[in-house]
Amino acid sequence: MPATKRTLALFDVDGTLTPARLKITPEMKAFLQELRKTISIGVVGGSDFVKQQEQIGSDSLSNFDYSFAENGLVAYKNDELIAKASFAQKIGEEELQKLINWVLAYLSKITLPIKRGTFIEFRTGMLNISPIGRNCARDERNAFEEYDLKNNIRKDMVAAMQKEFAHLNLTFSIGGQISFDVFPAGWDKTYCLQFVDRSLFDEVHFFGDKTFEGGNDYEIFTHPDVKGHSVTSPDDTKAQCTELFLS
Repeated sequence: MPATKRTLALFDVDGTLTPARLKITPEMKAFLQELRKTISIGVVGGSDFVKQQEQIGSDSLSNFDYSFAENGLVAYKNDELIAKASFAQKIGEEELQKLINWVLAYLSKITLPIKRGTFIEFRTGMLNISPIGRNCARDERNAFEEYDLKNNIRKDMVAAMQKEFAHLNLTFSIGGQISFDVFPAGWDKTYCLQFVDRSLFDEVHFFGDKTFEGGNDYEIFTHPDVKGHSVTSPDDTKAQCTELFLS
């Protein structure tokens, strides 16, 4: 089917439109605007809206047809806020504090090559948990990712939390280099799809780099109503989109 405005492409941010936690390049930004002349485009990331704009630009709402932060818990269509949901309200303050206290206790018992600060980031729709701490520098972030791959720091912590908090029906999603997200079941990236008017589109595509099971792109990548595409970098995203939509 030829690409038209009735085709919607949704993009992850880290590793898909930008290198992890870095800003979008002018070249990628220009490419997306060229792509938008042919199809409709949207962004769906796990970070909060402020961080999303830091990476893809303060003008992001005018550059995408849909902007979904925190997996769609904060949802915009063009520049209009159309939905917002709260993790704290969903599970309640008592359970939230139990969760936070458990995380702090767990992290106090593990030793890493280095630890920095901001181990828990409270977002509108989730908790983001980082064993090394989100205040780490770029080289420290890269070193932790390599260490984590060999020692399963995040995977082991997720497994322990799944056992401890089974009664809350939470989802644990490993994404990026240093952290994982915790949110109610169903609040993964497929959450954003409810805000896409399917009568407007013949096809919905998704591009992401964490499409493996347990990655934060997996659920939307495998959703039956979505054509999923696994990418390895922003350049790969550009190449695949060119072949699919601009050839």
